[in-house]
Amino acid sequence: MTDHGHDLLFGAFLTPSAADPGRVVELARLCEAVGLDLATFQDHPYQPGFLDTWTLLSWVAASTTRLRVAPNVVNLPLRPPAVLARSVASLDLLSGGRVELGLGAGAFWDAIEAMGARRLTPREAVLGLEEAIAVLRQTWDASARGGVRLEGDVHRVVGAKRGPAPAHDVGIWVGAYGPRMLELTGRLADGWLPSTGYLQPGDLERGNAAVDEAALAAGRAPGDVRRLLNLSGRFTRRSTGPLQGPAEQWVEELADLALSEGLSGFLLGSDDPDDLRRFAAEVAPGVREVVDAERGARAGGDVTSASPVVDEVLVPRVAAGTSSAAPGLPVVPTPDDGVRRSRERVWDESARPTGPAPEPGRTYTEDEATQGGHLISVHDHLRSELAQLHDLVEQVGAGATSPGQARSHIATMTLRQNAWTLGTYCESYCRVVTTHHTIEDRSMFPHLRSGDPRLGPVVDRLEEEHHAIHDVLERVDRALVASVAAPGPAGVEEVRAAVDLLSDVLLSHLSYEERELVEPLARLGFV
Repeated sequence: MTDHGHDLLFGAFLTPSAADPGRVVELARLCEAVGLDLATFQDHPYQPGFLDTWTLLSWVAASTTRLRVAPNVVNLPLRPPAVLARSVASLDLLSGGRVELGLGAGAFWDAIEAMGARRLTPREAVLGLEEAIAVLRQTWDASARGGVRLEGDVHRVVGAKRGPAPAHDVGIWVGAYGPRMLELTGRLADGWLPSTGYLQPGDLERGNAAVDEAALAAGRAPGDVRRLLNLSGRFTRRSTGPLQGPAEQWVEELADLALSEGLSGFLLGSDDPDDLRRFAAEVAPGVREVVDAERGARAGGDVTSASPVVDEVLVPRVAAGTSSAAPGLPVVPTPDDGVRRSRERVWDESARPTGPAPEPGRTYTEDEATQGGHLISVHDHLRSELAQLHDLVEQVGAGATSPGQARSHIATMTLRQNAWTLGTYCESYCRVVTTHHTIEDRSMFPHLRSGDPRLGPVVDRLEEEHHAIHDVLERVDRALVASVAAPGPAGVEEVRAAVDLLSDVLLSHLSYEERELVEPLARLGFV
């Protein structure tokens, strides 16, 4: 099994359609809102139906604050490498280090030649890509003496001034399939970026082997080359093939690719907002959980022992013959057990309004039941994360979790003390909760309000509770900062108290929301 230990990235591969320029920007902003890491765009400058990719990347970067952006992949024959180097560095500086660079050797040569560029043979295209990487790296090395120089077969640069340097080490990810391109990727690139639509059975394994062999021959480690994948697939209720099925199937398949093939970046090729939401809310957390658990087990740590099985977390609880949100709806909302960890009360639960009673005798199709159960699936993931958060707080407080074990659990972090490890995990969890509530406030709630005005008071109350939960999350953040500044039992106790209050309000809120909305979601659908 090959797992290079890279942090996992989840993003989107969006179409830069010029027919509705605002829509692709909104999709990119949605990627940020739901918690995806990256938005990427194909680059076909000869296609009048597409926006210019570099202009679009600049616009999206300016319209977001956290999202990373990348061309997927640059059509190099139409973007001279010396100019491209400055474009990349400039946008990386302007965006605060949020640009990566996908590179391609070129395709569709009739269209490229029609734009005024020279038609290249396959050999020349590969040479041109290799020379371009050299020009890019020389240009970004602003502190080196002398100008950029390269006398190549395809590109020629004779003393161009260096700089500016990008804000961070920009990853050069190559879209490669053939033997020469794979060898170049292993020898020179920072990442390999193929697409499932162009891969035949066995190509991924063979490509990885070729990249590994070339990396070793060049004196590099195979792990120096990140492995990413553009995904083509469809979310369906039942499995009909690879990446053609429910979210839990996607979790299983992508986690296996991460652990067995070393893939660490997954980019969903879809312009459907619901696909992006599901990919972010269900697939990405599930894959991270499975991979973290396996990495922790391999490292010999036990911090992940409390992690639930992902398939159990993501499958809605559907049971015939049990009480539910409506007599004819076989979906069981999670009841509030009434247990409270904190003496503090954030709201008056007795003042919560209720929605309309279900229509007597109504039955629900399997699709409708799935719509109602989707909310429970997302909530169950939040509950499982909250349970892990409590467990980690207790382990840190008891000194039972070492920094090494915690790093295995949070594979992307390199931290040195328990308080920092705890803080990173809390921040990650709080971001998930905030993203979930943002999705509801901006899409689901308006849909329900317009679909059934009688739900107005319930939706108003749920939105109020979202604001209150946000305030509690802020309190957790403040407790974490204080515990890091002044380590010790008092700091851990303050964090424990804040997390206890978060547990009370969040579990109460999730149960109330399910009780009131599972049936309307089945009846009205989920946007």
